[in-house]
Amino acid sequence: MIHRLATFLATFGYSGFIRPAPGTWGSLAALPVGWLIIWLGGTVALAVAIVATFVIGLWAARVHMHSRQTMHDPSEIVIDEVAGQWIPLLPLAGFDPLGFAVAFVTFRLFDIWKPGPVGWADKRLKGALGVMVDDIFAGIFAGLCVLLLQYARGAFA
Repeated sequence: MIHRLATFLATFGYSGFIRPAPGTWGSLAALPVGWLIIWLGGTVALAVAIVATFVIGLWAARVHMHSRQTMHDPSEIVIDEVAGQWIPLLPLAGFDPLGFAVAFVTFRLFDIWKPGPVGWADKRLKGALGVMVDDIFAGIFAGLCVLLLQYARGAFA
């Protein structure tokens, strides 16, 4: 029962089993849930959800990886994409189609490209921590891109 719950959470409701590109599907699945959290509780609720998802993701990824007898990052684990994908939504006060598109595209770009600390975490950190942390860094980079978009649009003027 614990392994099933961990798999359900680690794969974000089994969206991580969608092929091809399960990370992209997990990121896409995260967007409407992120919007709903913002709509219901604002960006503070989203920030709390990111922290909770990170902590739950550590547990779920560890249990799922243990059940698969691997320390590598199985492609079906996408809870890391969910936590990372929500980070660039923080600068958005609500549903902003362009902002959401930039958040999605830049997050996927940094998650795949793995520049700087994203690649460092991916290579150096092992187990569930390694699974989760590289996507947090990718989310931070994508969040900076969303902030730049907001600045360029005059949202902070």
